[in-house]
Formats: sequence, structure tokens, C-alpha cells
Amino acid sequence: MPTVPMKQILDEAVKGGYGVGAFNVNNMEQIQGIMQAAAETKSPVIMQASRGALKYTKMLYLKYLMVAAAEDNPEIPIAVHLDHGNNFETCRQAIELGFTSVMIDGSLKEDSKTHTTFEENVEVTAKVVEYAHKYGVTVEGELGTLGGIEDGVGSGNILLTDPAEAEKFVKLTNVDALALAIGTSHGAYKFKEAPVLAMDIITEVKKRLPNTPLVMHGSSSVPKNLIDIINQYGGTLKHAMGVPIKSIQEAIKRGVKKINVDTDGRLAITGAIRRYMTEHTDVIDPRDYFGEARKAVYETVKGKMIDFGTANHAGDYKAKSLSDMIEIYKAK
Repeated sequence: MPTVPMKQILDEAVKGGYGVGAFNVNNMEQIQGIMQAAAETKSPVIMQASRGALKYTKMLYLKYLMVAAAEDNPEIPIAVHLDHGNNFETCRQAIELGFTSVMIDGSLKEDSKTHTTFEENVEVTAKVVEYAHKYGVTVEGELGTLGGIEDGVGSGNILLTDPAEAEKFVKLTNVDALALAIGTSHGAYKFKEAPVLAMDIITEVKKRLPNTPLVMHGSSSVPKNLIDIINQYGGTLKHAMGVPIKSIQEAIKRGVKKINVDTDGRLAITGAIRRYMTEHTDVIDPRDYFGEARKAVYETVKGKMIDFGTANHAGDYKAKSLSDMIEIYKAK
């Protein structure tokens, strides 16, 4: 199965009442671990790359790893998504690379730190939507900002989404999916205590925009067992808390359909490599410890696919192509 438009994956999730994980990738082992989990659980999946990941891999390397994942798993719907595009040009480049979905983060200026006005956000998001839809590519927008900073993205301040503005924003931009700010944060150090998220925002936005898939950023759970493994084998991570799985499941029930996960994958990889290198002090073959990292990603992602309700939905529908989506957008 070729890579598919993210809009189809999310629209099907809306119909089925489940969530779909969007997992950040940087290398082959992450992609293989994610796809092993998707194949075993029969889950549709979104693989996403940040600007940092594209720079690290010189763009083309990551592109063809994702293409390989699709060829190796023809029964799994896979969307290839740009995470936190900071301007029109970045989104255009991702579309040229063959990404089936892009996020334009118009809530922040191009420095990915400074807040924009509502009008500025609408302007850049609408421009990306107009361009992307000509190629059948899905567009995710964002209204409000998260706490924390990860991969150079974030103002460090939380600005919650206004449901009335969200309704207006979607109508003005024709965006396909909307990321909400409900109190989550980027990075491992999200919360000092159990978070209380603004679930009522999800409910109200869903009421106003029943057909728009909603997105939850900063949704790693930062499991204690992963932190403990890292620290047991030489790490010095401080007390960290993420978003509890039960909170994510509640958000899914209320209307969130795309759940972004990055930090948990990083933690799984780091712990696996630290443990292997400590227990095998004579190892020199990268395949040995990268293999352990791949296994750790697989185990982590498999659990999330089950928890999000994604499992056993890969065969629910026939995949659309970007050409199909071009005609659908034209008909609107």
C-alpha cells in the first residue's frame, strides 16, 4: 500500500471512535519498530518528522526510509506527516518530498517561539491549505500554544484554545485537522504533578466542529519504568511526569483523533542502549544496541496502539491516493 492522505486515516478514526498515534521518527530503527507494532496490531499509523529530523537526515534519507516502510507493509495505511512546519516554504518542501500531510504551526512566528495574532495564523494557514490541497495533501493547523520546548519548538507558555475562535479558524482556513492547546507540554518535563487538562475545550470544539478531527500535541506519557531504566544505567533524569493514558483515552472519547508521541520513543531508545552498553561492555557492533533500541520502540508503540484503540482498524477501508484527494478537494 502506498502512503495515504492523513485526512482519510483521521476521518476513519472519527467514524470508528478511536485515536491514531503520530510517532516522530529520525532513523531506520524507529521506523522499523513502529511498523512492527503496526503490523502486529493491524493499526493504521502516522509517521511524522520534525524540521530537526529532516535536517538531521538531509531530508531524502528519511523520505526513502518511510517509502520503504510502506512497501514492506502493504496492508497498513501509513501517512507521512510534517510536524510543526514553521512557514509556507517548509511545508512546500515537504509536499515536494512526497509527504501526504503537513502541519503549519501558525500559532508561532517563524522562529517557533514568538506568538502570532489570530489574523496572522489564519493568513499563513490558509495559504498552506490552498497550496497543499492542489496536491491532495492534508493540512493540520494549530490554535493556542503548548508549554515546554522540544526540538527547538515552543514559546514555553501555555495559551489555551478558545472554542469560538477554533470554529472561526477552521471556517476561514479550510484546514483538515486542528491541534488544540488544552494544557499539555512538549518534552519530558511536562508536569511536576498529575496534570489537570482542559477536557471541556475538546468537548466544546467538537460540538462546534463535529467533522473536524482534533489533534493532541505533547502527549507522551513519560512512563516511570522508562525513566527508571535510564537512571539505573547512568542517566540523571529528574522527576518527570507526562500525560496519563487514562487522560488520553478520555480525550479520544471527546473528539481527539491524532495523538502526537515523541518523547516516549526517545526515552525507550535511550534506556535500551544505556542498558545494553552497560551489560555488554565489549560490544562494538552498532546492530547489537540499535537492535535493542528498535525492540524498545516496538514495545512502547505497540502498547500505545492498543491503548488508543487503533488496533485492528488497518483493514477497515480501502486507501485513497493523493490523486483521489485532489478530486475530493476540487468538489468542495
